Amino acid sequence: MTNRRDAVHDTLRRSEGFRSAQDVYAEMRSDGAKIGLTTVYRALQALADGGKVDVLRTDDGESVYRACASGDHHHHLVCRRCGRTVEVAGPDVERWAEAIGAEHGFTDVTHTVEVFGTCASCSAAVRAS
Repeated sequence: MTNRRDAVHDTLRRSEGFRSAQDVYAEMRSDGAKIGLTTVYRALQALADGGKVDVLRTDDGESVYRACASGDHHHHLVCRRCGRTVEVAGPDVERWAEAIGAEHGFTDVTHTVEVFGTCASCSAAVRAS
C-alpha cells in the first residue's frame, strides 16, 4: 500500500462506524495531513477493491466506508440512528444466493446484504425520552 492509502486506512480503523470520504478527508486535514479529497476518494476505492474496507450506499446514494474487522465474507447490521455497525455471518444468505442464482442459470454469484435497525443503546435512549 502507498503511504497515503495507509493513512486513509488508519483513519478508518480508528473510526467506529461508516464514514464518508468527506469525513475522512476533514479528519485527516484537521490532524495536519497534506492530502487532497481526490486522493482520499482514490485511496478508498483502492482499499474497497482490495477488500480492506466495506462500502455502503446511504439512502441518498452517498458511499460510506468502514475498515473491515474480518477478512471473511460478511454482512452488516447497522443502527439507523448512531451508525454503530456489527459484522455478521450469514450462512443462510450464502446458500440462498447460490441457490437462486443456480435456479436461474447464473454462476459466479456475488451479493451484498445490509440489515438496518436500531441498536440497544439508541432504543433505550428513545424509551427514556
